[in-house]
Amino acid sequence: MDNCMGIISFSNDLDKNFGTLCNHRPASMLPVGGRYRLIDFFLSNMVNHEISTIGVFTGTKIRSVMDHIGSGKPWDLNRRFKGLFVFPPLYDDHTAKSVGNIHLFHSNESFFSNSTEENIFICNTSMLYRADLEAAYDYFKETDADVTLIYIKVNDPGGRFINCDKISIKEDGRLDHLGTNLGTEENFNLFLGSVFIKKSVYLKIVRDAIEKGTANYLKEALMNNRRKFKFNTFEHLGHVESIRNIKNYFDANMSLLDSDVYKEIFASHGTVYTKTKDEPSTFYRDDAKVSNSLVANGCILDGNIQNSIIFRGVKVGKNAIVKNSILMQKAVIEDNAVIVNAIVDKFTRIEKTSYKKSTPK
Repeated sequence: MDNCMGIISFSNDLDKNFGTLCNHRPASMLPVGGRYRLIDFFLSNMVNHEISTIGVFTGTKIRSVMDHIGSGKPWDLNRRFKGLFVFPPLYDDHTAKSVGNIHLFHSNESFFSNSTEENIFICNTSMLYRADLEAAYDYFKETDADVTLIYIKVNDPGGRFINCDKISIKEDGRLDHLGTNLGTEENFNLFLGSVFIKKSVYLKIVRDAIEKGTANYLKEALMNNRRKFKFNTFEHLGHVESIRNIKNYFDANMSLLDSDVYKEIFASHGTVYTKTKDEPSTFYRDDAKVSNSLVANGCILDGNIQNSIIFRGVKVGKNAIVKNSILMQKAVIEDNAVIVNAIVDKFTRIEKTSYKKSTPK
């Protein structure tokens, strides 16, 4: 994808929906699928489509972000020219607000102005999917649009996408309006939070929002200008998971146990890259029983594991039971412990509950 840069914008607004899982990490850094973080899928998708300049707006929990992405080497972004650019929050900026992200984009205007690319692909990480960015970018250029929003048609009788963004589209494919899904319709167009936009249009919209104080968020600023510029839409075809709260996160991981979903998320549109860790293969002891689970490397397993996601370096003791659960990196499940329908954070130790039988007096 020539002449296009990529931007990943974190939203701290969702962190409160994940409880203690996001005390020290943003939602975009949540572990997924045994070896990966959520951001890996977006970085990999951009790199696989030959986007070589990528900016990451980290939000306030920067330590977790920097520990994982570092210089961008796993994604071949540690380059002398172009490559990975990380933007932490700027607290001394006089335009900064306590709410919204528009000031973060404005504070780093020089990055966009000095880049050679004339188009920008912007995404957030609350929607997990693997898109054909090449097809979307070609459509964006062929239609000479100022902004192209990516969406998917969904059937949602169970309300999985409640409070997600909902797009109304005109017959010619142009954007009508963008609102919030309240569950009043089972079939609707779900906005995936990703847009292609001309850099010149982006700069005008951000500056106008700052000068007039008409928007706190980039999405809001875009919608304020939908009549002024040419907005159209591009339909994504494929699997999508919304990760906006703990239940969404749990369900998204469990969906990877479906072989068709796994193949699409991990094999379509190129490899998913992540931070490498040199660890031995997982050791299955004689009494270990593992079924329908994703198991990463470096584990020592000696219990009964069913329908679960097991991350790197996990230890499951003898006669322990792990069912329908997510065990993050270096978690330890001791002998005879039972874990069912649970999310166990990294470095957590689960012991067998012991009861002392009292004698009635």
